[in-house]
Amino acid sequence: MEPRGLMGGFYRISEWIMRLAVINLLWVVCSLPVIFILFTALFGLNPEDVETYGILPLLTLPAIVVAVLTPFLVFPATAAMFTVARKWVTGEADVPLFKTFFRGYKENYKQSMIGGILYTVLFALLVVNFFFYREEFSVISYIFLAFLVLVAASLFNFFSMLVHYHMKTFQLIKNALLITIGKPFRSLSNIIMIALVIVISWNFMKGFMFMFFTGSIIAFVSFWNFNIIYMKLQEQAEKMKQSEEEAAEEAAEMDREELVKDDYKDSNK
Repeated sequence: MEPRGLMGGFYRISEWIMRLAVINLLWVVCSLPVIFILFTALFGLNPEDVETYGILPLLTLPAIVVAVLTPFLVFPATAAMFTVARKWVTGEADVPLFKTFFRGYKENYKQSMIGGILYTVLFALLVVNFFFYREEFSVISYIFLAFLVLVAASLFNFFSMLVHYHMKTFQLIKNALLITIGKPFRSLSNIIMIALVIVISWNFMKGFMFMFFTGSIIAFVSFWNFNIIYMKLQEQAEKMKQSEEEAAEEAAEMDREELVKDDYKDSNK
């Protein structure tokens, strides 16, 4: 029996802390090679080398390795994390964490990997163009920066749709982009929330929060935002269906009235 009152509140909070920490740890373990390379590259920079060569040449090789590994490791792990987040948001808080995570990992591995390859290529093209145009054509570079934000926002919708719908990978990516463009305020609010989580993780708890909470909180917030969009789309679809049914009924009623008038005219002849 779950305790009530103040103790019950502490119990529920501790339970959610445990859930978030377990799922985040599973995500970290499944993504460990990429995380290790990324953190080694960032925190192993020598200030003298940065002054001499600049930061971009020093990070080019690690970035290429991370880009190659990410679709095969990070994307499936993130899809698994979103699978659990979907259960939480839709009211199934007590699902078995390990079983749900690894089932989501297995079921969504192929699609998340293909989507990861496509997104990684898209991100790479946008980043290269951003740095290419940044020096001489700053206005164009801002356009690529805007596209980067758009694609980043659609990425979270992609994961949410991946674990919520049964669609082909290209349809998922296309619909994720369309939802991001069609719901700009919700997409922007999602990006702002994610940015706040990352800033808090980096500035206050750093490695501890990243290890235990950052990824799972981002997955929960992202699917929560997506679910709001999904519910509104469902309401709009139901209203359209209802209006179409009412229009069809009105048309049928008008046809019946016309038939009655024609019958009345024929009987008076």
